[in-house]
Amino acid sequence: MDIPDVDPGSRPPLAERVLAERVRAVPPSGIRRFFDILATMDDVISLGVGEPDFDTPRVIVEAGVESLREGRTHYTSNFGTLELRQALAAHLDRRYGVRYDPATEILVTVGASEALDLALRATCDPGDEVILHEPSYVAYIPAIVFAGGTPTLVPTRFEDDFALDPAAVEAAVSSRTKALFLGYPSNPTGAVLPEDVQDELAAIAERHDLLVYSDEIYDRLAYGSYRHRAFSALPGMRERTILMGGFSKAYAMTGWRVGYVAAPAAILEGMVKVHQYGIMSAPTVAQDAAHAALLEGEADVERMVAAYDGRRRILVDGLNELGLDTFEPRGAFYAFPRITSTRLTDEAFTERLLTEERVAVVPGSAFGPSGAGHVRMCYATSTEGIEEALRRIGRFVARRRSELD
Repeated sequence: MDIPDVDPGSRPPLAERVLAERVRAVPPSGIRRFFDILATMDDVISLGVGEPDFDTPRVIVEAGVESLREGRTHYTSNFGTLELRQALAAHLDRRYGVRYDPATEILVTVGASEALDLALRATCDPGDEVILHEPSYVAYIPAIVFAGGTPTLVPTRFEDDFALDPAAVEAAVSSRTKALFLGYPSNPTGAVLPEDVQDELAAIAERHDLLVYSDEIYDRLAYGSYRHRAFSALPGMRERTILMGGFSKAYAMTGWRVGYVAAPAAILEGMVKVHQYGIMSAPTVAQDAAHAALLEGEADVERMVAAYDGRRRILVDGLNELGLDTFEPRGAFYAFPRITSTRLTDEAFTERLLTEERVAVVPGSAFGPSGAGHVRMCYATSTEGIEEALRRIGRFVARRRSELD
């Protein structure tokens, strides 16, 4: 049988023909363009990158070095070292009163990012709907889509300090809803969930038999009177919650890439299947360092949190004094000022602030439609840097207001 010739010039580009539809459907991160610009500039104060400015504490580094010297350079169990899992179980019990079996209910991952990916890929079937608040961390929607799920977005509002409205969540539940996704304390807003809101969300999850994904990577970064509660510690939630966490933020260990998942054994078993074929095990040296962090790093965590808290007050108070309305963030290390008084879009504000005053922030719309009219500012930078950034922002805002007069 003759096969008709196809003019190669008439074919779509190879990438369009070979990339999966779900991958093509996800746009690049809305943050990337601004950091591409940032990389070409000098004298920039960055309030953009969500990473501690502290180096990993010395006691943790030394544990990693000793691990290498002792020849601990081989695979661990797929689950991670038993010593680290036991320490994690004790940590979660001590802080939140929720107990997990370290042998079957805790998995060490390559950062909380892998934990997120595993949780979704192990539990989402095509067409399953996952309710997600927005604005939210840029990886959440792509992770749901890559797993075959469908995100159902529930907006949050500045007027509510970006806490999730349980009534809006209930209204979003459909016959295809499988899970509720929570990322609190929140990146990008710094918002937290009040206890009464958590309780109502737990009741909704139970009433509709929903799984709950709870990303609590910022659990230790809590300020003022706010006290974090692990979602799985709420009555009835342990058996339906996949709890995700890690060491990057509280212990200044972003480059070590170590996180964890805690979940009921039957759910975790499915996640381990995905993990063992894709990753095998998290790096041994990073696990040993994380173990030292849990055993010996508490004083360093408290020192860093106290520093973040002081910077938080300087930034939030300074922004409000400049007329950029900013609610008080109670967790993580972000402020989320409203910039609508400048009559610029968040993208225009971000680009002009960078080019005119050399201050890098992130447009709020990169995190979802409800982020429009806001920008994200990270206060995990020096006090001096924050104070200088406020001076530059003040100049920019004053100049913009003179343009409008």
